[in-house]
Amino acid sequence: MKKKARILVVDDEERNLNLMRDILLTQEDYEVILANDGQQALDIAYADPPDVILMDVNMPRKDGFETAKELKSNEETKLIPIVMVTGLSAVEHRITALEVGADDFLAKPVDMMEVVARVRSLVKVKAYNDHMRDYQRALEAEVAKRTEQLRRAFDKIKIVSLDTIYRLARAAEYKDEDTGEHLQRMSHYAAAVARRMGLNERTIEAILYASPMHDVGKIGIPDRILLKPGRLDADEWEIMKQHTTIGARILGGSTGGFIKLAEVIALTHHERWEGGGYPQGLKGRQIPLVGRIVAIADVFDAVNSRRPYKEALPMEESLQLLRDGRGTHFDPDVVDAFFSILDEILAIKDHYKDSDFSLLIQMAAPETCQ
Repeated sequence: MKKKARILVVDDEERNLNLMRDILLTQEDYEVILANDGQQALDIAYADPPDVILMDVNMPRKDGFETAKELKSNEETKLIPIVMVTGLSAVEHRITALEVGADDFLAKPVDMMEVVARVRSLVKVKAYNDHMRDYQRALEAEVAKRTEQLRRAFDKIKIVSLDTIYRLARAAEYKDEDTGEHLQRMSHYAAAVARRMGLNERTIEAILYASPMHDVGKIGIPDRILLKPGRLDADEWEIMKQHTTIGARILGGSTGGFIKLAEVIALTHHERWEGGGYPQGLKGRQIPLVGRIVAIADVFDAVNSRRPYKEALPMEESLQLLRDGRGTHFDPDVVDAFFSILDEILAIKDHYKDSDFSLLIQMAAPETCQ
């Protein structure tokens, strides 16, 4: 059943209210509500918004101009057509009515046919506006729903992508001492330090994705060097150091943001703050910040993790090694950021513990850490 249009008539004179009600009920099947002043009209409109308002101007408590202005400023009532019914005929009164948002005028004494025609037209306008508003809301709700679905799907893709990166990086280092847990720990250390240093979330996420590939170049190091059980000689060490440039070449040329970042990390994470690192001997801020961040994350996990050929350093010795490297091996600001979130670092370490499977891989392929 079609819902009746609701018409609110506002006037402080009882006979005017009754006249308008009789005109509307005689000509159309409307639901007519009456109000004696502007404040009562507001109360009715906020409780159950009508479809059209016919409103006198001169009323006690709150006049028609004030009432119209308030209705038009409210999100729930601003689309209701308002017709000012007034004996005021001066141009300035009409201008004021337009300024407060009135949609039409009726001059007193009113003509019955004109009242009906105006109201009938505005009921259609209100119905159209309501339809467009409901359509817009439904469209916005659908867009929000689809956006949330896409966000969730993208989050799943990111999770799968990160897992794939860990697994492929682990495969590249299968014969080396590094484990999947090492890659997870050091990448989360690096992301946490980056966040503490004030990098934006997009860069932090890129570091999380890129840093596990820091040693991917070891895939190009001969097994006789990579798997040598003893200490490397000078020539062998020069070959081993090439894993940085090999990794950069493997990762080079990508248009993907975090792959490009991984190229920088692979090339620079063995540079040292004082300039004695490799492969380029960069010094201080010549070293990209991501390389400086990954350097401390990588070293901390390496010295603090057990390998078949070595025991992990006690925690305090591991931390002291980082303190001693402040300003020599490591960027002082990065060291300070690391220690300022030490509780978070230790929580990451505890969360990503080496699995028995990882230890079996290590036992199958030991290598001296250099």
